[in-house]
Amino acid sequence: MFENLPHAIILKKTLGKGGDFAELFFENSRKVTIVLEDKKIDKIVCGIQQGVGLRLIFGFDSAYGFTNDLSFRSLDQLASQVSQAGFGKIFDESINLTNKKSVVCFPIQIEPTAIPLEEKIKRVKEAEKLAYGLDARIVQARLNYSDIQRHVEISNSLGDYVVNPATLTTFSVSVTVQKDNELFRGYHSLGGHAGYELMTPEKMEEVVRIAVQRALLNLSADRANGGTMPVVISSEAGGTMVHEAVGHGLEADLAGEGLSVYKGKIGEKVASDKVTVVEDPTLPGKRGSYLFDDEGIPSQKAVLIEKGILKNYLHSRLTAKKMGGSSNAHGRRESFEFRPIVRMANTMIAPGNDDPAEIIRSVDKGLFVKMMGGGQVNTVNGDFIFEVSEGYRIEHGKIGEPVRGATLTGNGPEIIKTIDKVGNDLGFSIGTCGKDGQGVPVADAMPTVLIPEMVVGGVVS
Repeated sequence: MFENLPHAIILKKTLGKGGDFAELFFENSRKVTIVLEDKKIDKIVCGIQQGVGLRLIFGFDSAYGFTNDLSFRSLDQLASQVSQAGFGKIFDESINLTNKKSVVCFPIQIEPTAIPLEEKIKRVKEAEKLAYGLDARIVQARLNYSDIQRHVEISNSLGDYVVNPATLTTFSVSVTVQKDNELFRGYHSLGGHAGYELMTPEKMEEVVRIAVQRALLNLSADRANGGTMPVVISSEAGGTMVHEAVGHGLEADLAGEGLSVYKGKIGEKVASDKVTVVEDPTLPGKRGSYLFDDEGIPSQKAVLIEKGILKNYLHSRLTAKKMGGSSNAHGRRESFEFRPIVRMANTMIAPGNDDPAEIIRSVDKGLFVKMMGGGQVNTVNGDFIFEVSEGYRIEHGKIGEPVRGATLTGNGPEIIKTIDKVGNDLGFSIGTCGKDGQGVPVADAMPTVLIPEMVVGGVVS
């Protein structure tokens, strides 16, 4: 798509007044979004976004500009404008681009563009009909389908040229039920780096049924008891806690700016011996996976915490340069309109050796969290509060009655120091992570873990 434009000329002009590195980022993205709410189509969006971003790095700073005009004249003008920020040694080397191949592959079985829009709408309407038919107390259902096919080409002054395609498909259901004057919500989602093969009727039906079941569960659930108690977080809850309460603090830009409790702690013990935290965008089919990051660096697994010891941060080219290391392919951007910043991809606590059933049996009285809800995190100090959207009492080593209204409060860096049992299972959740006005697709995961003492918000008995 972009190969006919003179990359080397634009890159050299960008470096014309000095600088260390220049980069062209071309993107063509096709997106379909279908939203059904209140038994009608709320929104259908079909569109194409296309443009080019141009970045110059000089010292530890950068300049960035973008345009959706792909003509040489427009890019030449953009290069002139961005180059004005440059200083230092004038770049006088030749740029010979070499196509870099990815070592990972994410095959797509059914391209979403091969499915007519009418068929996608029909499938979502069938799921909506199922949702309302499952229980008369359902007062609202919101169903959201989305597919994105993103084609990216990146070239830079080092001579790298990469083609980085991605296909992301998601489906989510939010259901609200009413009892007397109270409303209860259930939510579930499905998605990943995959095509329309993910949207089988059986899988979409499962998403609907789980969302409805979670909403209905709260109708009969007692309010959670508050206090300090053992908490078992199930692998089914996904990795929301590790993403929010730990992962952001391991992003090198935040750590380098003093906005993380992990600043300057490489080589120090920051977690329980049983905790290993990894980032792995090479995993097939996961929502946060990619062939290359948005700086053209091949995706790679990064061990951040190993058996409790802080080993590394997540890096982009710029943060690696500032800290004297190498990027581990976590420079990401929402689109060509944004410069890349350090972002998570697939963040997880690695599975341990404990049997999840034994973990539950080890607790006499506590809380079992099957699904996390929304929450807030202070990335500077790690303090957090999360809602529990599906939780149960643990009584005498067994999962008991469901509870509602529970919250989890604590400090992420302190909590992961206390985890003393880590299950041999692993469960993922998906989302879109926001940072500095940009949203990127992510996944996160945790095994079943035991936190011996945690503050649970609820009714004080």
